[in-house]
Amino acid sequence: MKNKICHITTVHNAKDTRIFQKECVSLANHGFDTHLIVANQKSETSKGVQIHNITSTTSGRLYRMWKTTQIALEKALKIDADIYHFHDPELLPVGIKLKKFGKKVIYDTHEDVPRQILSKYYIPSLIRPFVATIFEIYENRIAAKMDAVITATPFIRDRFLKINTRTIDINNYPILEKFNIEISNEKTHDICYVGLISKIRGIEEMIRMLKFTKAKMTLIGEFQSKEEETFIKNLPTWKKVNFLGKKNSQEVAKILSQSKMGIVIFHPEPNHINAQPNKIFEYMAASLPIVTSDFPLWKSIVTKHNTGICVNPLAPKEIASAVNVLLKNKEQSIQMGKNGQKAVQEVFNWKQENEKLINLYQQILK
Repeated sequence: MKNKICHITTVHNAKDTRIFQKECVSLANHGFDTHLIVANQKSETSKGVQIHNITSTTSGRLYRMWKTTQIALEKALKIDADIYHFHDPELLPVGIKLKKFGKKVIYDTHEDVPRQILSKYYIPSLIRPFVATIFEIYENRIAAKMDAVITATPFIRDRFLKINTRTIDINNYPILEKFNIEISNEKTHDICYVGLISKIRGIEEMIRMLKFTKAKMTLIGEFQSKEEETFIKNLPTWKKVNFLGKKNSQEVAKILSQSKMGIVIFHPEPNHINAQPNKIFEYMAASLPIVTSDFPLWKSIVTKHNTGICVNPLAPKEIASAVNVLLKNKEQSIQMGKNGQKAVQEVFNWKQENEKLINLYQQILK
């Protein structure tokens, strides 16, 4: 009889790259009876994963969040899994309640949430440190009682290892097969950015730097807010942007294959400095040279493997200078792209992370 496992998210998309495409599909392929609870989406079976929708139409953000987590708990208990694996900070109360029912539970934290809180613009700046501290105490208390904690980076892992000795990092490295496409010789896109579009992720600096280069930018993703979208689209250099909106993974891969470089210039926020954005490795997998923020962790990856140029993410002229170097030196850029692709094939790929995930599940089931 197959072991039944249940992933839970009330925030993410049902086909989320980390939750569904990497973790759930990998577990289903390994033979687990795999279930995924999501909120206000479509119930279906996809790639061996049974997706269960829960619906919460309650008005009011905080009450809706509370009510949705209660419905998620009820659904999770009906599924009656051998292991539960939840992905959102708001589900911490669900995790501890599942433990009280005698269940085995994994907390998968994608972000360093206390440091993330310090960058939340909708929380008054004066009280952010207090809110971050209170949340960290609360999160630590529950994480200590989980059967395991999974983190998205080694930095977050090291924080939780002090609380729960069964903590491992499952990095968001790319699935190589998704980038197993022919790299186009017809490079129709100069600079490509893929992902959530927001000021703290450097969108203003990316658009302003276009004043200092002949390059144009291809932008894939959604704006974090309407206010930011309106502000950015009113900048003079927006006319040099090819804004494509949200695209599926196959479309993104095709566009990357036709691009000359990828760019990730997050601001030096507390939650960014030690993060490992998916897009860095996805650009590398697509054989693109990259322009990235000069954070020590990012710089160590880029420099060690000679995959691009690191810059001050707050300096549009410096960003443009790096772009111009990559455009001018075509052979060097091609070699940097090949170096990055080789690094992903040998080190930064999902295969080894998949093995770590399966091993953890087997340990817990023992």
